[in-house]
Amino acid sequence: MDSAAPSASGRPVVRFNILGSLEGWHGERRLRLGSPTQERVLVTLLLEPGRMVPLPRLVAAAWDEAPPQTAGHQIRKSVAALRTRIPDGASMIVTDGAGYRAMLGEHQLDLHEFTQWARQARQAVTAGHAAEAVGHLRACLDLWRGPVMAGAGGTVITAASAALEERHMAVAEQYFELQLELGQSTELVGPLRELIIAHPLRETLRGRLMLALYRAGRQAEALEEFGRVRALLVEELGIDPGAELTRLYEAILRDSPEVAPRVPQSVADRAALLAPAAYLQPSASEPAPCTLPYDLPDFTGREPELARILQVGRAPAGGSTRIVGVDGMGGSGKSALAVHAAHLLAADYPDGQLFVDLRGFSPGEKAQEPSAVLHSLLRAVGIPDDRIPDDLERRTTLWRTVSAQRRLLLLLDNAADAAQVRPLLPAAEDCLAILTGRVRMLDLDGAEWLSLGLLSPDDSATLLTRTLGADRTTAEPEATARLAGLCGGLPLALRITTARLRNRPRWTVQYLVDRLADETRRLRELSAGERSVEATLRLSYQAMDADQRIAFRLLGLHPGSAIDVHSAAALLGTDVHDAEDTLENLLDAHLLEQHEAGLYGFHDLVRTYAMSVREAEDDEEGAVGRLVSYYTLATDQACDVLFPGRERFGELPVGDVPELPRLDSDARALRWYDREHEALLAVVARAGAGARPGPTALLARNLLFYLDMRGHYEQFRVVSRIAVDAARELADPMLLSVSLSNLAVAHWWLGDFRDGIATAQEGLELVSGKDRGSEASCLDVLGLLHGALGNFDEARTYLTQAIPLHRELGLDRMEAQALDNLGTVETWSGHYAEGVRHSARATELNRRVGARSNEIHSLTWLALAHLGTGEDERARACLAQALELCDESRKPGNVAFVLAHWARLCQRRGEARSAAEHAERALELVSADSSALRQAAVVNVVGLVQLRSGAPDRAMEMYRQAHQLASRLCYRIEIARALSGMAEAAQALGDEPAARQHRHAAEALYDAMGVTEAARRL
Repeated sequence: MDSAAPSASGRPVVRFNILGSLEGWHGERRLRLGSPTQERVLVTLLLEPGRMVPLPRLVAAAWDEAPPQTAGHQIRKSVAALRTRIPDGASMIVTDGAGYRAMLGEHQLDLHEFTQWARQARQAVTAGHAAEAVGHLRACLDLWRGPVMAGAGGTVITAASAALEERHMAVAEQYFELQLELGQSTELVGPLRELIIAHPLRETLRGRLMLALYRAGRQAEALEEFGRVRALLVEELGIDPGAELTRLYEAILRDSPEVAPRVPQSVADRAALLAPAAYLQPSASEPAPCTLPYDLPDFTGREPELARILQVGRAPAGGSTRIVGVDGMGGSGKSALAVHAAHLLAADYPDGQLFVDLRGFSPGEKAQEPSAVLHSLLRAVGIPDDRIPDDLERRTTLWRTVSAQRRLLLLLDNAADAAQVRPLLPAAEDCLAILTGRVRMLDLDGAEWLSLGLLSPDDSATLLTRTLGADRTTAEPEATARLAGLCGGLPLALRITTARLRNRPRWTVQYLVDRLADETRRLRELSAGERSVEATLRLSYQAMDADQRIAFRLLGLHPGSAIDVHSAAALLGTDVHDAEDTLENLLDAHLLEQHEAGLYGFHDLVRTYAMSVREAEDDEEGAVGRLVSYYTLATDQACDVLFPGRERFGELPVGDVPELPRLDSDARALRWYDREHEALLAVVARAGAGARPGPTALLARNLLFYLDMRGHYEQFRVVSRIAVDAARELADPMLLSVSLSNLAVAHWWLGDFRDGIATAQEGLELVSGKDRGSEASCLDVLGLLHGALGNFDEARTYLTQAIPLHRELGLDRMEAQALDNLGTVETWSGHYAEGVRHSARATELNRRVGARSNEIHSLTWLALAHLGTGEDERARACLAQALELCDESRKPGNVAFVLAHWARLCQRRGEARSAAEHAERALELVSADSSALRQAAVVNVVGLVQLRSGAPDRAMEMYRQAHQLASRLCYRIEIARALSGMAEAAQALGDEPAARQHRHAAEALYDAMGVTEAARRL
């Protein structure tokens, strides 16, 4: 159906078709739906009709991984355009909280109709009306025109389309199965061949075609079809056909009666041929079998997963066996959850609750064979030994027949793979199968899987209290919290620790925490009796092949909490596609976690295990060297984008260059840096500790740009010291001078001005007269540090030497920094005209090279210099520009400085409310900033705002805080300003002696620094 039928009122209605290319119809008229972005937004809403789709999901659907900065605004414009293009669009696409919702009637969307026809088909099958079901399924197939948006919808829509394609294939397979059961054969061959062309590896379709050919009297062609699919599977995937297709082939080969055309029989009729009726029905006199293990009285957590299992187990029968799988890493509590759920569901399955340990991952034991398990299950439901067939196929048939007459709950624990499980599944819709395994069995059709993660900190603490006793945990709350953290939310580890503490009543919780704190012995400590975290992990490790084990060990060297495919490829020495396959395999084995798409990580205990199984054959040095080279090249690429105009030092790694992530925009580069920040710190530290001084110095310098931008000044100093040590080892005076200059800047940010001067002086002595660029950099930093100490004459001397050197070398970015520092000194000392000149030039250069953070700083000081010259409107214009450029995630202390001065301007203009709001936000930002240097300056300005707003008591509080911060640093200009403010506040509060004392102290400092009278006034 293309166009929309008229409504009951005779008016045309709007209808959308998304099962193929996007179509919109208003009656017989096809709608023009706009740009590709608008189409993607509309399709994303239509894929979830009636549900709120949040704005971030619409952004991801529209632009995949690279949304523009204005993405949210463009989505809103797209929705507005769609509402205009679609008749009555405002009521069809409604705003709902932080997103939008598509509101459609039953016949306005082909996806709605597809779902309804499929539901009616299931109901007809359940009722035994096969011919009616075929009609409903045919209606489903007629609606299908291909992938959503014809496969051109981007990552988000393509993923949703893949799920719909699976539903389409399930409908098609059931359609052909029912047609075959109804006696059709020849008529199905053509349509089946067409579908197989599109899905050549789908074994179920091949089976249907083979059966149709055979029943049409074309046995040879049916056997040839098996040969073709076997060759294709070997060529494409390196595997043979599955067991079911192979059994069908063998049945056709020997003309088995089971594949011959026949009139369908009921379940009861088939059962009567297999076993006497007395054994089929459960005995009324015998108790129902129950082989479930005992339920844990202290079971804790897992509420969402438990609720879902209970919901599936208690839902009305839906035409097939209900299968719920629980996968997770070893020790995550899969069996405990499954057993707990089974006990809660026992009353719903009165004919038996059966438990089988399949031993897929059991120390020293082989996985159980399905045939042996079936024998046990049949015996459990009362079938005598002499009635149980010898071969697997007939045992499977008998089990399905017997279980079809019962309401059974079957718990298959510790499964190895789908091949082991498939013959054991009951056939009736009244049965429930719960599976547990370390690997999710994606090839087990019809199963709903729940991945079990780690316990939350609250649930971990609750489990410790329940197992250890409230007396002991409340007596040592901090140690208990630490113990939960060391166990990493792994239930097995938590239970082992409490078992040890119960067995050692004289041990305190803190004593065990101290033992576990040593990472090298932690796994040994997590052992009690036959239970051991190490043994549990070893089973998963040993189940891998040799290459996977090597990859697991090498990935354990990655120092970050998140591993992406690029850094993994560097560590493993492979391309990114092979690295992704390896990561996915480890994820499937639950030896890695995935908190978001494309990012993987180790549980702490798994990482410890990976480090404990390292082998001499592992090329660890080569792997770490490749990782350092990768991060050096990647950070260099990110710095090119984020910090244009920076000066380069040293040679980048050469040789086999690893594939780098796409870092071609500010947003991508910054997102990558934020994610890799922790790993980069660890890699720099490891490289510095090893014999890699060259790469260490280069990587450290690239990382420093990012740390400075984010305001991580303690880390900035740590990395700077590593870079200095590396440069000393290289005996490279130029690189050492640059590294010393960076370390001096770190000292400045953290208020250690005198240490900074000594460090910068050492750097200057190394390169004076030898390298003009490094010399200029050291002079600039010396000027910065002397300015902070209030030595304004010395600061001017150093900065006026640095500026022409930068200019001569064409280093615009560095010249702008030196000019900015000189403008700051002149404004501090009251020479406002000079301050305007230098800050204006700095702003011009910063704008030219694209140094946004530096431009914010120079604009701010240009505004303050204009205030000094009485040009308030120019000051306001400069500060407004700075505010427009601000991003609170980049140098938040500098943003707070801008906000504080904007509050000051608002207060001067009588905008009291705006002044208060900006002052408050400035304090919030700067309090999170690690730099007491910036805190002192911001708090002083906020104190002035409070004072001029008529709140001298609050102002006095601010000024005292600023004085304390600045005094600790010897930050003389801010000490003097705090004292001046305290004098005014004291006077306003009527404390004249205190006012006089503070004023004299401030004047003495201003005199010593040579500050003009004009600059001393607040």
